[in-house]
Amino acid sequence: MSNDVFEVMSTMRAMRRLKPDPVPDALIHKILQAGVCAPNGGNTQIWRFLVIKDPAVKKAVQVIYKRAFDEWIGPRYLTSEPPPGITKEKYLRQHGAVEYLTDHYHEAPVWIVACLEDGPNPSRASGASIYPAVQNMLLAARALGLGSTLTTRHMRYATEADKAMGLPDGVHSYAILPIGYPMGNFGPVGRTKLSDVVFTEKWGQPYVEA
Repeated sequence: MSNDVFEVMSTMRAMRRLKPDPVPDALIHKILQAGVCAPNGGNTQIWRFLVIKDPAVKKAVQVIYKRAFDEWIGPRYLTSEPPPGITKEKYLRQHGAVEYLTDHYHEAPVWIVACLEDGPNPSRASGASIYPAVQNMLLAARALGLGSTLTTRHMRYATEADKAMGLPDGVHSYAILPIGYPMGNFGPVGRTKLSDVVFTEKWGQPYVEA
C-alpha cells in the first residue's frame, strides 16, 4: 500500500494476472468512493457503476471479450511494432499478459463496470465525465495493493456486452475494471521520454526539461 500519489502513478502497471482470492467489500467501497470524487462535466454525475461478482455474468462477457481478441487484438499484437519506450521482448511479454487476461477475465473476483447514462446530445466528449472516475479507481486500487487494468475491448461488441451485463436502455458501459490481488509486482511503467510527446509554445517545438 502507498499514500504517495506520485509513487502510485509511476508504478501503476497494468496488472493482468490476478489471483482469484476474494477482495473485501470494504476495499471495493474505497475504490468506488474514489471514483465519485472525480471531476465530471457540470457536476452532473451521470456516471453509474455496476459491481459484478456473478461468475455467470462475467463468463458471458468473457466470451465476447475473447472473440474480440481472436478477431482483432491478437493479430494486431503479433504484427505491430512495440510502442515508444518498450522493447520488442517486453512487448511480447505484454502480449502474453493480455492473452492471459483474455482467458481468465471472468476469474477476476470483482469487476467494476463504468457506465454513463445517455444525455440529450451524447458524443465522444461524454468520456470526460467517466474516464477521470476510471483513473481515480485505478489509482485507488493500486494504493490499496490491488491490481487492475482499464479494459474497453468488450465495446467492440457493445450492444451484446451491455445486454449480457443487464444494462438498461440508455445506459452504456465505457470500461470494465477487473480487480483482484496481483500475481506479479507493481513497478515502473514503461513510457517514452517527455521530449518525444511534449511541445513548447507551438506544435513540433521540442519540450526542454528544466
